[in-house]
Amino acid sequence: MPTVLVSTWRSGLFALVDDVLREEWTGHSVAGLARDDSGNTLAIVDGKSLCRRTPAGAWHTIAKSELDLACCVAAGTRLYVGASDTAAVLQVADDGRLERLAGFDAVAGRDRWYAGAALIDGRLLGPPLGIRSMAATCDGKVLFANVHVGGIPRSIDGGASWHPTIDIDCDVHQVCAHPTRPEVVAAATGVGLAISRDGGVEWTIEHEGLHAPYCSAVAFAGDDILVAASSDHFATQGAIYRRPIDPAGELRPVGGGLPRWIDGIADTGNLAVSGSILAVADHAGNLYLSGDIGRNWARPDKLLTTPSSVLVY
Repeated sequence: MPTVLVSTWRSGLFALVDDVLREEWTGHSVAGLARDDSGNTLAIVDGKSLCRRTPAGAWHTIAKSELDLACCVAAGTRLYVGASDTAAVLQVADDGRLERLAGFDAVAGRDRWYAGAALIDGRLLGPPLGIRSMAATCDGKVLFANVHVGGIPRSIDGGASWHPTIDIDCDVHQVCAHPTRPEVVAAATGVGLAISRDGGVEWTIEHEGLHAPYCSAVAFAGDDILVAASSDHFATQGAIYRRPIDPAGELRPVGGGLPRWIDGIADTGNLAVSGSILAVADHAGNLYLSGDIGRNWARPDKLLTTPSSVLVY
């Protein structure tokens, strides 16, 4: 099995290698794990720093921001970062500064975006209006920014200008571009699995086969789409489903040793794929791994604190 990185909201980052769990960035908040075009890992550390990890495990800081950062994406050699405390997208300049993209601030329909919220025990809770996830097509030509709650603005000119896509009330939680097919994009939304076959211009929503329509994470695994579903963000159990990309078909629970019901939701970024290796982390900190593209699963005898994202080398 390759290295599996699991970032957590409060306890740093863990690297699982040959069933040995090693702590990195102990005591820090680490989130938004992503790959760059050189095989390194990108991460948001303590909400303020964009950092890079080499395959050997060496870390260094790329850029810092006064904004609260949430996620990042590489599009070719360019790096982009999304802010969680305000709906802003930033680009790493050649001198290492983070430059806010004015084109994103001017996207049509921005005035209708709103922060997510839920009534829990009589209190209105939820994250602020911000960028929850980002993605880029495999050819680096199209960027996507998942606004919570504001749909999926799309850019075809390196972030200079952006155009809205998908109904903002779909409540998107993650957007994911196919690793080899630039026309195929998927999103986990509050009303089901969203799929685009024209590079994110138009979307269709599917929920047939799901026990509940609230989808929180999505990934591509070979010729299939994986999606996590639950009744709501605070559900005590969730499930992972899959269906072929082509042709369209009903979503079915993933079997092969992966529990029918995981312990809480698999949140944004907690489904990870690299080749035939799949990883799923649930809200309780259980990590499930498959080495054969999801046909068989195992759970290392480890329990992590609340994970924020997962990446497979």
